[in-house]
Amino acid sequence: MEKIRTMQKQDTKRVRERLANLLQKNDLVALEVFLEGLHPSDIADVIEALDRKTGVKLLRTLPSVLASETLAEVEEGQARSSLFSSLDPEEAADFLEKLSDDDAADLLGELTSSRQDKILAEMSNQEAIEIKDLLKYEEDTAGSIMTTSLVSVFGTVTAGEAIEVVRKKGREVEGFYTVFVVDNQNTLLGTVPLDSLLLAEVDESVKNLVEPIVASVLPNSDQEDVGRLISRYNLVSIPVVTNEGVLLGRITFDDVIDVIESETTEDLFLFSGLSDDEDIKGGPLETVQARLPWLFLNTMTASLAASVVWWFRDEIASATLLAVVMPVVAGLGGNAGQQALAVTVRSLATGSGPLETKEPRVRKELMVAFVNGAAVALVVSVAASILAIGMGVSVRLGVVVLLAMWGNIAMAGFAGSFIPTFLEKQGYDPAVASTVFLTALTDLTGFLLLLGIADLML
Repeated sequence: MEKIRTMQKQDTKRVRERLANLLQKNDLVALEVFLEGLHPSDIADVIEALDRKTGVKLLRTLPSVLASETLAEVEEGQARSSLFSSLDPEEAADFLEKLSDDDAADLLGELTSSRQDKILAEMSNQEAIEIKDLLKYEEDTAGSIMTTSLVSVFGTVTAGEAIEVVRKKGREVEGFYTVFVVDNQNTLLGTVPLDSLLLAEVDESVKNLVEPIVASVLPNSDQEDVGRLISRYNLVSIPVVTNEGVLLGRITFDDVIDVIESETTEDLFLFSGLSDDEDIKGGPLETVQARLPWLFLNTMTASLAASVVWWFRDEIASATLLAVVMPVVAGLGGNAGQQALAVTVRSLATGSGPLETKEPRVRKELMVAFVNGAAVALVVSVAASILAIGMGVSVRLGVVVLLAMWGNIAMAGFAGSFIPTFLEKQGYDPAVASTVFLTALTDLTGFLLLLGIADLML
């Protein structure tokens, strides 16, 4: 354990250089000692820092079980698919056979259809069929992250018979925590905790020990919903069933952790106005290609706000204090909008319980923005009135600022809650209501209200 901790603290660059040197010398004994006790996740980090050719060489040097687990831990994306594609079909098939079927399907799913067929042809028929069945499910669904490897018993057997089944099947199932109970049609009846099974009398019927299913999902359920259910009910695994209740597989909490990380990264990128396709570890060219279109889009939306300023240029020239107040009105509106956006998206992301109250989010945020806007607008308008008097400008400027600030913050609260709520009802990810569009909207509205009201009153 101490060796693992020490390795985690080492500088990646130094570890990479050391590995490259050992690989170049083909010193397999020293390489094995160097990697001894290192977790597959740590080796994956080092492989990601190596070039593809050296990474493939390192994989081929590792023991096959460790190599397959390391490959599964490499971050999903172009780099991993390129690394996996560099292996011969026989090598790739050998790696997949040592992984759970869900991890194997994830790896294989990143390759082209022709490459998949070549690798599957090198596998046993049963394993190839199991992986093909998982590949038919769409990406980001429960079916795409489930494993068909599980422990189940019939409800008609005794506790003693069930324990024998668990002992036999458990040797072939990785990390099982729940024993599922089914009928002769494989319809899910419930679960039996291992401790209840072990403590029961050997002749007691399993059906007397069955506990009802807390939650289950369909294979086409969104993987984000799976994460919410496991988190909400503190489950270590959740069954995947058909509409008729037939047990297809299970999803374990470790797979959900990866899902939550992936979904959080996607939402964070969208909130920042970035494409979720951007690779964090990609090179400068890939990063430029991912971000530049969004910057061009932001340029166009900002131009709309600038056009409003140009339209009222004469009013600004006659009352320069308007130019001082403009960024304040727009900035506070943007802040209020982002607050409503963050709270609404968070509410949509976590509100999946059957007993959750359906408080109208848009109405609530509009009321909050209306009150907050009045308070902030009053303070800012008083300050603007004092400045106006000092500069010899009409005191009505304070009223202009009051109305513009109040209206912009109210609109920002409405937009920040309405946009993600509308997208969620339409079946889209609410996080795509990014700050790029919200900021442009608050700038445009703020300038339009301030300069338009000023044109009428001053």
